[in-house]
Amino acid sequence: MAPGRGELRASDKDREQVVELLRVAAGDGRLSADELDGRLEAALTARTYGELDALLTDLPGAGPALARGVAATLPKELTRIAVGSASAKRDGDWVVPQRMQVECKSGSVVLDFTGAVITSPTLEIEASVGSGSVTLVVPPDVLVDVEDVAVGSGKVENRTRVAPGTPVRLRVHVTGKVGPGSITVR
Repeated sequence: MAPGRGELRASDKDREQVVELLRVAAGDGRLSADELDGRLEAALTARTYGELDALLTDLPGAGPALARGVAATLPKELTRIAVGSASAKRDGDWVVPQRMQVECKSGSVVLDFTGAVITSPTLEIEASVGSGSVTLVVPPDVLVDVEDVAVGSGKVENRTRVAPGTPVRLRVHVTGKVGPGSITVR
């Protein structure tokens, strides 16, 4: 009989990935220095996936993603989305990359961060919007800056505000250009 995933031996790379997730959680204020030290020691000496999973179960985004495998939580460096008159959507538990290039000629692109797996504190989005639309849906702990977008006859609108004292889990910086289309953050 084959062992369950939790009983399988973890590799050095698996342990390093969990260490990085723990450091991000501590940087977000989710773990105290003492908790981080204890979990880092446990991660570095873990033998199985089950031992690594246990270190992340109470951290938003990390636990469910780890259940699919540690590697599933690692972000790509760059993700490209290009639509003509079609539409594209990222929602649910998608893994947020470090950088995105979004090209939207006349269709629509929706990036919903409310259930996303966020493992990096920043995201750079380079947008090129023709007559289409790009919409970012963000939870209260995601800060979006759209000040560096050149606007033609279209519009850029940020309807969100991070309340004072709220720890920011992700900072999104949007650059690029908008023709007659729009970029909306809500």
